[in-house]
Amino acid sequence: MAKIFLFRHAQTTDNLEGIFSGRRDPDLTESGIEEAEKIALELKDEPVTKAFSAPTTRTKHTLDLVLKPHKGAVITIADPRIRERDYGDLTGKSKKKTEELYPKEYPLWHRGYGTPPPNGESLKQVEVRVLEFLKEVLANLRQNDVIFISASANSLRPIRRYFEKMSEAQMASFEHERGKIYEYEV
Repeated sequence: MAKIFLFRHAQTTDNLEGIFSGRRDPDLTESGIEEAEKIALELKDEPVTKAFSAPTTRTKHTLDLVLKPHKGAVITIADPRIRERDYGDLTGKSKKKTEELYPKEYPLWHRGYGTPPPNGESLKQVEVRVLEFLKEVLANLRQNDVIFISASANSLRPIRRYFEKMSEAQMASFEHERGKIYEYEV
């Protein structure tokens, strides 16, 4: 049996300010560093064999902090298929102001499954690339593998949907709690 541990990157400056990050590359805040260290403490006894992140500062920094207690060579891969959703024209903009300016469109852009923000990606489009990544990970699992995945909120949604058998609406409906670890046995 193999295990997969999934966690959201820790708090960034954009998270703190309520900004759509998307393809922006903010780093962790001091609170974010503490969150990642908490995850590291919880996972310190897991014999990790492989670790994945998106190629962004926030996901790689989170993963580096989580792996700190692990001695030895852990294979780490930054995979662009698990990068954050592209928010297009909303990137770098305030979520609160966007909701005020576009009250009808905001729920669809923010959490709609099939509706992308202007010049951005829908959750459905994100799901396609993330599931391609997940299928490859699952196809290459060995018995007793322990995999860590550090990703952004919208990249976690399809993975959680896959393992937890969620509907599209359920997958799109929640905020991921930073510092929470999702564990799956495969």
